[in-house]
Amino acid sequence: MLHHKGYTGVVEFDDEANLFHGEILHVNDVITFQGASVEEIRTAFIESVEDYLAFCAERGEEPSKPFSGQFVVRVSPELHRKISVGARLEHISLNAFVTQAVQEKIQLMSI
Repeated sequence: MLHHKGYTGVVEFDDEANLFHGEILHVNDVITFQGASVEEIRTAFIESVEDYLAFCAERGEEPSKPFSGQFVVRVSPELHRKISVGARLEHISLNAFVTQAVQEKIQLMSI
């Protein structure tokens, strides 16, 4: 994976074409890039992000943000109760409790 200005790109190698092909994830637009070497694919990714941001600026549009910071999670009523009790015991909001739990899991996974 490649990262630049909050955007993430994934890359695959096409053995027949002898090229790396990439795509920027988690945006509403389709943004692709390619290169013949690792350095070329990195450069093409950064240029694609920069071109996308410049294109949006020229048009006066907000670029698609990879993540809003909000998502809906559905859990069982029993788990919901346990989360609520845990948050209350720690004197924090339900949101803060869930955020901490997710952060701890992510750290364990080294993401």
